[in-house]
Amino acid sequence: MNPDPLVNLLVSHEQQSVLKKLSSSMPDVILNDRQICDFELLATGVFSPLKGFMKQIDYESVLDRMRLESKELWPIPICLDIQDSLACTLETGQSVALRDPEGFLLGIMNIEDIWPLDMEKEAMAIYGTLDKSHPGVDYLYNKSGKTYIGGEIQAVNLPIHSDFKQIRNTPAEVQKTFAKLGWKRIVGFQTRQPIHRPQFEMTIQAMQKARANLLLLPIAGVTKPGDFDHFTRMRCYQKVAAHYPPDTYVLNLLPLAMRMAGPREAILHMIIGKNFGCTHFVIGHDHASPGNDSGNTPFYKYDEAIELTREITRELNVETVTFKEMVYLPFEDEYKIAGQVPKNTDTISFNGTDIQKRIRNGKRVPDWATFPEVIQELQKSYPPPSKQGLTIFCTGLSGAGKSTIAKILYSKFLEIGTRPATLLDGDIVRRNLSSELNFSKEHRDINVNRIGFVAAEITKNRGVAICAPIAPYEKTRTRIRQSIEAHGGFFEVHVATPITECEKRDRKGMYAKARAGLLKGFTGVDDPYEDPTNPELRIDTTSLTPDEAAQQVMLYISRKGFI
Repeated sequence: MNPDPLVNLLVSHEQQSVLKKLSSSMPDVILNDRQICDFELLATGVFSPLKGFMKQIDYESVLDRMRLESKELWPIPICLDIQDSLACTLETGQSVALRDPEGFLLGIMNIEDIWPLDMEKEAMAIYGTLDKSHPGVDYLYNKSGKTYIGGEIQAVNLPIHSDFKQIRNTPAEVQKTFAKLGWKRIVGFQTRQPIHRPQFEMTIQAMQKARANLLLLPIAGVTKPGDFDHFTRMRCYQKVAAHYPPDTYVLNLLPLAMRMAGPREAILHMIIGKNFGCTHFVIGHDHASPGNDSGNTPFYKYDEAIELTREITRELNVETVTFKEMVYLPFEDEYKIAGQVPKNTDTISFNGTDIQKRIRNGKRVPDWATFPEVIQELQKSYPPPSKQGLTIFCTGLSGAGKSTIAKILYSKFLEIGTRPATLLDGDIVRRNLSSELNFSKEHRDINVNRIGFVAAEITKNRGVAICAPIAPYEKTRTRIRQSIEAHGGFFEVHVATPITECEKRDRKGMYAKARAGLLKGFTGVDDPYEDPTNPELRIDTTSLTPDEAAQQVMLYISRKGFI
């Protein structure tokens, strides 16, 4: 198969110097992690035939027909979202400098289109749901800017990567490797999880079915929240590689920001595989699915991705190698496709998500489920709960008893002495980290986010962070939870003491001043406190001593294995 010509948006050295000078007079668009991934894949041809972020005509066509305006197959919008405050300063025909958060110039984009995104339409078209437990829908509603800008880009620099440089190759470079090795048939396997025994068996069978060599494309971009980090996964892939026959595979990192869009994303993976030179591509039964929705129902039908990709193999000139669930046969000590197992044969279903949960909870993973060296690597990065960091996040009204409970917990952890502990009380942080902030709604939220950031760093480094801010907004608390749970334990403690009791305890008279109109924006009086919807603990200190309340917290954390 002769692959189609690849897009290459990287400019020459001469153009680089000219564009760098011009960029100083252009408005800046600072790209987030997802947008930086998209930029890199556009620049290097992974997203061929795209030559930039989509214009509205292509965007609408992709939503409605899974095709670009040129009629070429394309399943998912690759759009540049920006905040309305920036959008109102821009106009079509203008050029903007695309930079990373450090200000490093990545490229120049000529704005050919500006339009407001329709969150509901995009969510239903791409993800088939409005359920915000879907990572793609959550991004649209809670993280995305609400305006799109589109146009061709000129790539001045690729994003800087300091890790695994030898296996960060462009499609053109990978195709050269295939030509050097004399490979004509290549089956692609994209994964966001470590390769365990079922996946290993799947790749071996795929190579046999396709009579092909293997291209492993592990994701090194943005995956599903809670996934193992790509540094850990890469060490696992390198360990598993020793189990393949020599000279039968190529390993190459893919900096893709996954949308977890199921069947549509499966098509995108096939297009990416084709651009890397694959003649075949593995599609699993639950390909690129985030799992179940908030009602515990699968977002996508069991074989939906397999059926949809089967329809476009001829157009893409890439054959699919499809697999249903791989199950373990304990008496035979082997893996088979579920549909090929004889009746009345004992089987065990155990997937990568099951292993991930067991690792994070410090439970043993059966020897037959994966390779011992993979378990060793995972346990290095994700130790059992007793060796992980954790955050205790006490939230509640002023006077509820948060700070008192937090101080007792702080003493308890210092007494235990197995981890360094830090107390992040609201007043302490105000004095030392947020002294320039006032008490406006925006500044209070900034203060809570700073507490969350520090707590995440402490947790990441396997310490204990004990926080006691009012933190009145659910959205902010959820964002903090997500940032911390990726690294260790997070325990939200709603100190749910009624406001009547809080007012009785108010020695400074803050509630009285707020009710008299002397203090504006006071939580619980003229600014709402949003009760946590699903905290780990809810404690009313009206009839509890501080020691009794702290004991409830310690007992709960102990039951979860963190003490």
